[in-house]
Amino acid sequence: MVRGKTHVKARTVLFIDDETPWLDMIKMVTKGESKFKVITASSGEDALRQLKRKKPDLILSDVRMPVMNGFDLYEKVRSNPEWKHVPYVFMSSIDDLDAKRIAKELGADDYVEKPFDTQKIKDIVLTLLFRFK
Repeated sequence: MVRGKTHVKARTVLFIDDETPWLDMIKMVTKGESKFKVITASSGEDALRQLKRKKPDLILSDVRMPVMNGFDLYEKVRSNPEWKHVPYVFMSSIDDLDAKRIAKELGADDYVEKPFDTQKIKDIVLTLLFRFK
């Protein structure tokens, strides 16, 4: 019997935003995080490529993006049996009641307004990763 720490594999979070400062910020605040690692995508199309490479344990996606917005991406994710049950959180810098309503109707796991507190994002990520183990 080997004694000592049990190695727990870090879970993967896919963070999607078309604005580089948000991508840079999330990389910075999660650097060195042992419970999860973040991969990023700068568009819905890029996110689909990332999903084909590695299925994440959680998706955080901006709502307002060019070409494929977060709602369209959500529908593509949910239509794929392999990704269907991955928890999905929408983020938006717009306090838009319609966007919140649509996110809720679609069945999103959460909706976060930007700018967000980095500790709040970590708490949401850890809560959803624990809930959907």
